[in-house]
Amino acid sequence: MIRLDKYLADMGEGTRQEVKKYIRQGKVLVDGSPVKRPETKIDEAKQQVVFLQRQIDYAEYEYYMLNKPAGVISATEDAREKTVLELVAGSRRKDLFPVGRLDKDTEGLLLITNDGALAHRLLSPRHHVDKCYYAKVQGIVTKEDKKRFSDGVNIGTEGSKEQTAYGRLEIIRADSGLGISEIRLTIQEGRYHQVKRMFEAVGKKVLYLRRESMGSLVLDKDLKPGECRRLTDEELRNL
Repeated sequence: MIRLDKYLADMGEGTRQEVKKYIRQGKVLVDGSPVKRPETKIDEAKQQVVFLQRQIDYAEYEYYMLNKPAGVISATEDAREKTVLELVAGSRRKDLFPVGRLDKDTEGLLLITNDGALAHRLLSPRHHVDKCYYAKVQGIVTKEDKKRFSDGVNIGTEGSKEQTAYGRLEIIRADSGLGISEIRLTIQEGRYHQVKRMFEAVGKKVLYLRRESMGSLVLDKDLKPGECRRLTDEELRNL
């Protein structure tokens, strides 16, 4: 059961004060009858709510897969920069947030939701959730680099130690002529600029970075950078 004013505010029909005014004006119908008390409790799963002749269905949680483009920041709001939430079309909830952060110049998979419990499970190091990245790297990535990544590397600044956990590094291609490598890296942490700092620790530089998966969730190849869609029932079950 949920208060009628909260129901409408959660679904983006106005602020709590605005929807209280609409309700008192008789603009909201519940099961076909006007309800003028904002505190009225309704069953969001069974009762029908109509506001200004529009049926308002309730969704406690929403889940979106975004192919984050470069140049957009992983934040809920910012006075100067465009945020990932501005790319989520069709959302009714106003409490969405990105699960984790991708750097401004990093592309790829970003889960947008308002489900805090799920976000915690995906981000907490003790749950060991794989996060897989594709990267183009300046420099030739070697078997020695693979070994160092699997052992963990120190990504701390000079004089400090910040050891990463195990990372699985796959060399897709190494072009000695261009001095460029293509790799896939799987880690279970999410430290600040971690992938870039790991390669800097072995004398190389990330030129392009894209997250391809997070746990069971894999970036939809049909999503162009900047596009998003709701998760399918199967993707949500797997998560």
